[in-house]
Amino acid sequence: MRALVVINPISGPRRHRSIGDCTALARDVLGRHRFTVDVAVTRARGDARELSAQARASGTGLVIAWGGDGTINEVGSALVRSDTVLGIVPGGSGNGLARDLGIPLEPEPALEVVATGRTRRIDSGRIDGHTWFFNVAGVGLDALIARHIARPESQRGLAGYARVTFGELPWYRPEPYEIECNGRTEAHRALFIAFANSRQYGNDAQIAPTARLDDGQLDLVVVEAQALWRIVMRIPDLFKGRLQPGRGLQMEKMSSAVVRASHPIAYHADGEPGVGGRSLTVTVEPQTLFVRSL
Repeated sequence: MRALVVINPISGPRRHRSIGDCTALARDVLGRHRFTVDVAVTRARGDARELSAQARASGTGLVIAWGGDGTINEVGSALVRSDTVLGIVPGGSGNGLARDLGIPLEPEPALEVVATGRTRRIDSGRIDGHTWFFNVAGVGLDALIARHIARPESQRGLAGYARVTFGELPWYRPEPYEIECNGRTEAHRALFIAFANSRQYGNDAQIAPTARLDDGQLDLVVVEAQALWRIVMRIPDLFKGRLQPGRGLQMEKMSSAVVRASHPIAYHADGEPGVGGRSLTVTVEPQTLFVRSL
């Protein structure tokens, strides 16, 4: 089988290997399993999507995203609804989708999973019919955080996320939204609204502990405006996978939802920031992406 390895050279908080070393490792591990390996390095946003689309069109059977959730999003967006399989070598700040798939965080064992792991179908989320996501999308505070983290000068990793989050949280003003979902329409003054395909944002922060990648649904999580101390009290549960619905926290399964506001809605899709209109339609397309996992 022919495989393409797409490497993002600037993803993650730090890189311990040169691009040459990454290329040699990929060729070595995959070559031992009789893959014919091509390697491409991204230089700008959108490159991973374009390279992956070209590989799909040429009949390449496996495309490997070596980077973070943003790189994985670009590659997955090019492969969705095809027979080409997505492989992942985690190289990002949080590596949320890779963690939920059980993929090792170190490159060599991750490449072994890519070469020998099982192929499974996972669901895909979609915003307004054109923006794909495979891990988590969101509106509100987490979209603002994503915009900060996306800046080239931003600190990456858990420390970077924590610094931005606790820098913005005391001053962020939750906004009124209307959410149409599961046959009802409700008004919320929300700190943020998350649409989770996997359980976690990354770094083991499990925003949707009951989410499953292949259940044909997304998990809607609405965090209402509330006292800062109440949010801080829930942080241990976030990292232990014990968040549950309760005061100021709504969770439910969904296949489609519409979010409305009085202004253009900023969002993120797998950490990549975007802006829509005054309404966003979020849907799930069941089992539309082939991935390698343990």
